[in-house]
Order: sequence, then C-alpha cells, then structure tokens
Amino acid sequence: MGTRHDNNVIVLKVVTSVVVALMLCTTAYGLGNFNTDFEPTFGGPRVRVSGPGGQQLALTLDRGSGSGFRSKREYLFGRIDMQMKFVSGNSAGTVTTLYLSSDQSTGRHDEIDFEFLGNVSGQPYTIHTNVFSQGQGNREQQFHLWFDPSLNFHTYSIVWNPKLIMFLVDETPLRIFRNYENKGITFFPKIQQQRIYASLWNADDWATQGGLVKTDWSKAPFTAYYRNVNINTARNGRWMTHDLDANSRRKLRWVQKNYMIYNYCTDWKRFSQAFPPECKHGRFSDEFEPTFGGNRVRVWGRTNQLLSLSLDKYSGSGFRSKKEYLYGRVDMQVKLVGGNSAGTVTTLYLTSDQSTGIHDEIDFEFLGNVSGHPYTLHTNVFSHGKGNREQQFHLWFDPTANFHTYSFVWNPKLIMFLVDETPIRVFRNYEKHGVAFPKNQPMRICSSLWNADDWATQGGLVKTDWSKAPFKAYFRNFNIDACVGPIGPHSSCVTGPTSFAHSRGPTYRKPARGTWRNHDLDARSRNRMRWVQKHFMVYDYCKDWKRFSSQGYPPECKH
Repeated sequence: MGTRHDNNVIVLKVVTSVVVALMLCTTAYGLGNFNTDFEPTFGGPRVRVSGPGGQQLALTLDRGSGSGFRSKREYLFGRIDMQMKFVSGNSAGTVTTLYLSSDQSTGRHDEIDFEFLGNVSGQPYTIHTNVFSQGQGNREQQFHLWFDPSLNFHTYSIVWNPKLIMFLVDETPLRIFRNYENKGITFFPKIQQQRIYASLWNADDWATQGGLVKTDWSKAPFTAYYRNVNINTARNGRWMTHDLDANSRRKLRWVQKNYMIYNYCTDWKRFSQAFPPECKHGRFSDEFEPTFGGNRVRVWGRTNQLLSLSLDKYSGSGFRSKKEYLYGRVDMQVKLVGGNSAGTVTTLYLTSDQSTGIHDEIDFEFLGNVSGHPYTLHTNVFSHGKGNREQQFHLWFDPTANFHTYSFVWNPKLIMFLVDETPIRVFRNYEKHGVAFPKNQPMRICSSLWNADDWATQGGLVKTDWSKAPFKAYFRNFNIDACVGPIGPHSSCVTGPTSFAHSRGPTYRKPARGTWRNHDLDARSRNRMRWVQKHFMVYDYCKDWKRFSSQGYPPECKH
C-alpha cells in the first residue's frame, strides 16, 4: 500500500489501540513518549503532541496537507500497542494509518499495515490490512468493526514474531499471517528492520466506495488521535511465542465470520490462475487418490485446489486420502449437485479397512432431492462393524449455491459433526457404559458421488433423472490436522510427540491446548447445536421407539 503519498506513507485508520509487538535491534518495553521516541514525517504543525510525558498525539488533515509521524528507532520483531480515536462524523475520503515499514527506497521493502478508510456519517469505517515482503504485497483482508471507532479510544495491536504476524483490536485477533518457510513459502518479513509509522491523509480517489464519495472539505480540519503507545521488544516477552489459544481462535472465527468483508485468499476472480502460496489449504494431488470413476475424478487449476466428482449413467466417482489417521480434525468445503439431484448421494466420511468386517466409520452423506426440495444430510457412526446410529438433518441454506465447510472433530472423548463451524451432532465416548467407540483403527478420508435411487430420495420413490446427467459435486480447501496412523502402543496419539499431518504434509509437534484434542462444546456452541436440532433435525435414532421397541434403545441414548 504505502505508495499513495509523496512520502510513501501508508495510512492506517485506527480508532482503538494498535498493539504491535516488535523484537527490536535494542530491547525496549513500556509506554512510549511521542516527544522522545517519535518524529514528524510531514504536515508540520498539524502534528501536535500534548499531555504529561508526551503521551498523546493528534494528526490533522486540511485541504493544504495531511500529517504523519514515525518512530526514531527501527525494530525487528516485537509487539506494538497504540490507542487511537478516528476522525468523527463525515470522514469520507480520509485514511488514518498505523503500520510498520522498512526503507521503501530499496524497492524491496517489508511492511505490516493497518489502514482505516473513512466513510460518510452513519456508515462504518473499513479496516484494511496488508502484509508486504521484499516489495510484494497484495495480501489484503478488510473488516468492519463491531463498534464506532470515532467515539472513544480503542487499542490496535500488531504482534510480529518469527512464526506469525497477528493483528488485534482490543485484544481480539482479527487476522493471522503465518510464516510457512518450512513449507517452502518464503513470503514473510523477517530480515529487514522496520519503523512504526502513522498518518492521516486524503485518498478520496479510492478510499470510500471506490472513490465515488469525495472528501467534504467544509468539514475540515479532520483530526485523529493517538495515545498510550507501548513498544515491547524484550526478548523474553510473551509476544515472542504468542499464538492463538482456544478462546482467541473462537474470537478470530467470530470476527472473520461476521465482520470480514474481503479476503484475498477467497478471491477466485482475482487469482484465477493461482492463489498466493500461503492461501493453499492443500493440494488434492498430493494428499488424495481416486478410488473409482476414472476421469470422472478431476483436479482443477495449476494449484490443484479444486476437485470435482461426476456421476453419469455408467458410473459415479470417488477419492480417498493416501494416509490413514487416528484422531484429528478434517475440514472440507463442498458444493453439492445443483438442480434436480434426486437419486444421487454425495459423501464425505472417514473409514477404516472395511474388509475386516469390524470397521469403524464416521459419515456425512448428502441425499439429493427434486428441484426446490431440500437435501437430507445423513450422519452415522460405526464402531467395530456396527452402525445404526443415524441422525438426519435439513440445512438452513442451499448447499448447491455456494461452497460450505463440513468438518469432523474426532478425539478420545467425542466425535463432533460441524457445518460452517456450527455443531449439528456430538457422539460421545461411553465405553464405560458398554458402548463401542472408534479409537483403535486408523481411518482414511473418503468422498464419493454415486447413484442410490433405490433408497436415497423419498425412500426410493423418486428415481434419478438421467437426462440431467452428468451430475457434479465440487470439493476445495481441505484441511487435515490429525495424527497419522497407524500409531503403535508406545507412540499413542493421545500423549507425547506424535506424527502429525496438515494439509501441506506431515510435521512433528506437540499440539497446543485447545486444539481438536481437547475440543468440546462451550455454552455458545451448545446453544447453536440445540437450535439446529430443534429446527432442522428430521430423524434421530434415539427417538425411534418403533425401531427399538423390542430390544430397547441403544445404551448411549440414555446418557
């Protein structure tokens, strides 16, 4: 971003506090002083320091000029916090910034950006974030805020360590940019020291509604306020190992679900040839192999990020993972067969070797329907060859219109089924009550599209309309965070360092607390599951008295 200004200043609008932890060329910790630790970059008297100890600074923009400042020192890694209060009222056309940047004159600078794009009165600011490495940027994510950043001071933070860059607002993370050098991805700022910059300037050629709304100079001068800057580069600081825990991960998902308005990693139109490498959730050709259907299994794109399955009158198709897993989390984005999908079944499931006769299995099956009628999402759990634990749901959206994320969490305590992070079912380990639970047999990830018109749609009454063939389902952005099986008795996946797999390949590490290994329902997710089961569950084996009237309900139904 930082080339839209005579002084190559990158503008960042922040009304709360920005916390950017930086590991410095010298060690520093504590509240900064705007008089002694910073210097103006442009705007002359429009940069005003006030308060005891130089703890507050105001930037002003008028028709003559904007204004800005920077730190006197350069930093390499650390954490920075800045409290900010943005331009109030009609801020359209203005941009307030807080960012880190190395020397831009080299043409290969690094940069970490907060930019706050103003708007007309009553409309929200847009927070624009970006990361540059060796002069290359184009890593934009944009957000609205869940408060008015012009009413009060809020804290905006950047944590920058060798593993990640984290953007936070009032201690709530809204973005993580990770260092994937161990995956062969070299895009990460790690060598060049950076200064802290801030500015307020006019960008009405692009900032508000793509430049359609111009700055109203009758409202000038515009003023943004900064205070209580904190720079922590102490090498034993928490920022050095900072990462997401379970609580902050939930907050990040909440922000990105409800307030993210742009993500470069999902802009297929912009990156139609190939996404930036850090966006890759995994290559189908690396992790999966076809099981049947020949050329009906098709991997798309130069980055192998999209896979399609086809069904015609002669055959369906399917694929499976090359590895087996024992416990973990699997996410897959799926777009189901559109239109008249009656008779078709699309699946995503885990299964052990079925030839043993005592296999384990965890199932998502999507049963097609005639146009205008909902899919049925069929779930089941098998242990030691025994299933009959079906729960079925309709969905609260059209699963053929867009991709949605379907997830399994499987740990020694439970199996959880999720749709777009909303839990729809939990199957718990009740071995102490005599209920078998999948725990010993490693399983592969499998998927298929096939014809089941003898039972799938309205009990087999509606048959597949082959005039609509070929039918297609699409899969993308898989994520595998799981223990690679088989696991021996002395390398249990439950304790100690184990062989892990992520979508980019195996790594060896001890999982942090709060990952899938400890995953369970909290109050919010419990309420979400109750909502789903109340409004969208269409069958529950634990309530089918006619089916179990002679032998009684399965024992897990009593708990």
